Amino acid sequence: MGASQPASRFPKAKRLLNAGDYSRVFEQPDARASHRHLLLLARNNERGRHRLGLVIAKKNVKRAVERNRIKRVTREFFRQLPDSQPHMDVIMLARRGLDELDNALLSSILQQQWQKLMTKSRAGSEKGS
Repeated sequence: MGASQPASRFPKAKRLLNAGDYSRVFEQPDARASHRHLLLLARNNERGRHRLGLVIAKKNVKRAVERNRIKRVTREFFRQLPDSQPHMDVIMLARRGLDELDNALLSSILQQQWQKLMTKSRAGSEKGS
């Protein structure tokens, strides 16, 4: 278990780490994908990879065990994404009811919203060129 574990970790290089990273996305998102249970905000970056930030408020997901499960599923989904263009900083905001979804449904919703985000981001970057 120990030898294969580091390869499956979610590295710091793929995370939004500080308030500046988050505020940059919140203040001027290039694309957004909204669902009843979550919101994805994204801003193109020049880092050569996607980066993820999570906002899961206690107000929306009461139990810590559920917040942690949502984080795990979201990170795993994000870790498996191909490193396709455009590279984006993405924030996932949890909404009420997200904790009631099972892992498979959460992954499915993330996949749908990711596709929306990529479509909008590509359209925005073509318009800006």
